[in-house]
Formats: sequence, C-alpha cells, structure tokens
Amino acid sequence: MASGGTTISYGGGLSDRYAAALYDLADDEGSLDQTVEQADQLARLIETNADFRRLCESPLIDIAQATAAARAVLEAEGFSSIVVRFVSVIAGNRRLNKLRAILGAFASLVARKRGVITAEVSTAHALSDIQREALRARLIESGYGRVNIHEHVDPTLLGGLVVKIGARLYDSSLKSRLQRLKYALKGA
Repeated sequence: MASGGTTISYGGGLSDRYAAALYDLADDEGSLDQTVEQADQLARLIETNADFRRLCESPLIDIAQATAAARAVLEAEGFSSIVVRFVSVIAGNRRLNKLRAILGAFASLVARKRGVITAEVSTAHALSDIQREALRARLIESGYGRVNIHEHVDPTLLGGLVVKIGARLYDSSLKSRLQRLKYALKGA
C-alpha cells in the first residue's frame, strides 16, 4: 500500500512485493534516504561477510535462531530499526535466502521512482573515467536523463561495447561486427 491507501503494483515477484513494502514503510516514516543508504550497506555486508552470507543462505538454521542472529548482527552494525525489523520479518517468513534479491529489487524500485535509468554496459576492457563520462553524455543526449552505469568486463567482446537499457540493446562490439561481416560474406 502506498500513502493514501492506494495499491501500487511493482511487479508480481516476491522480491518486488517485499521491496515495495520496505519502500512504502520507509517513505511513510520519513526515512527513505536513510533506508536506501542502509539497504546498500546491507547488500555490501552480505557480499563481504562470509558468516552473514552463510546465515542468509542456509536452510538448516532454525527460524528463531536465524532471526535472532540476523537482528544481533544488524544492531551491532548500527542499522536503523526499520531495516532491523524488515530483515526480522524476512527471516521469520523463511525468506532470508531471498534477501539479496529483495535488496536488488528495492534498489531498482528506488531508481525507478527517482527517475534514474540503469544502463548495463559490457566492455572488453574497463572504461576510463573519460570514456565513462563520454558514454554518460551520449546517453543523456539520447534522451535517457539521469543514468547509472553498471559496468561489466567481457573479454570475449574483443573491443567496443554493449549497452543494455531496459529492453533496448545497443551492440557496437567488435565481436558482433565480425559476426555480421561473416554472415554478409556467406550471403554474397
């Protein structure tokens, strides 16, 4: 439920529903910016802390123990009561193994609400700062407004880049150019 009692659909998946609930709760309590920042911190905690990651992923840990352990870790790390309560509900519902996906859905929801577009960029080599800013400028010129660039290095591309924004794919990689040339030569 959003403020004002209207239901907003954020997609049908479990992660989307939990993400929407967290967004609405944080928005209603006036702590959305803090919750967004802490959700990012929590995602980094899952990635960097092997013990916490095992706690999240293990189906063998008792619900009460998992909830208490997650709560203790989050409180010790200084997370807000909203995040602690939210993760406790997730643990109590046996969904702790979905926490990464929920945090990803939450980040996507926040970006969408704030009008930020995410561009998935694959390159053969890591982009330099100048290349990154040039790409950002080109995307803005193309009408994409505020853009977050998520980079992936894929050496099989040989050169160039592949940009995916939503359902659109812009492929200027050397690998695909060579494939198009190969097909053109076969057809000649």
